[in-house]
Amino acid sequence: MSIAVEAHLNLVLPDTPYALWARGELDGHLDLPHERTRVEIIGGEIVVSPAPAFGHGGIVQDVVERVTEARLTDPAFPWRCVQGAGLDVVSVHDGYVPDLMLLDAEVFAAARRDDVLYLVPDQVELVLEVTSPSNAGNDRPGRDGRKRTKWAGYARAEIPYYLLVDRDPAVARVTLYSIPDPGAGAYLHRDVWDFGETVRLPDPFGLDVPTAGWRPWA
Repeated sequence: MSIAVEAHLNLVLPDTPYALWARGELDGHLDLPHERTRVEIIGGEIVVSPAPAFGHGGIVQDVVERVTEARLTDPAFPWRCVQGAGLDVVSVHDGYVPDLMLLDAEVFAAARRDDVLYLVPDQVELVLEVTSPSNAGNDRPGRDGRKRTKWAGYARAEIPYYLLVDRDPAVARVTLYSIPDPGAGAYLHRDVWDFGETVRLPDPFGLDVPTAGWRPWA
């Protein structure tokens, strides 16, 4: 499950968790259980999560396939997917590993050419997060604005679109957040779909994403 590492381990680090993460050095200071562990800085805390479950990954793959289909249909389709890469949220000194990021093809090519360690918010047009039982609270808006979550971090970083797939059986819905307010750390608009409905990603994407096969976690 996800854990805030400092709350469970007596860590002595040579620099702040964010600074070590941003330099790609943090993993070397942690006793990680396996290579596929995801390490993030959320609200200034080190948060460690295991690899996602199959159903979680299947939803991400569905979105990837829709982008791929759009590229095959229209060679001028400008969007590319990135999975498993880090996002350095410099403005709040956090570091996330979104389930998926969408960025412009030219930006994608430049990042590959420059062999960047992490992407930065200016390069990303949309982030996707799919909730898991252990870390759903990190992906959602914080209660009463008191908790620094990835939702707030994405808004502060002015990521234009945040697509949240909440697999909690009590929720089971998809929310597209837009119009980030960096000062408030909040998104001002949202569109919501229940599982089974078709998600419409508006311009500049112009994509329909069917969700008939999406299920809440067990």
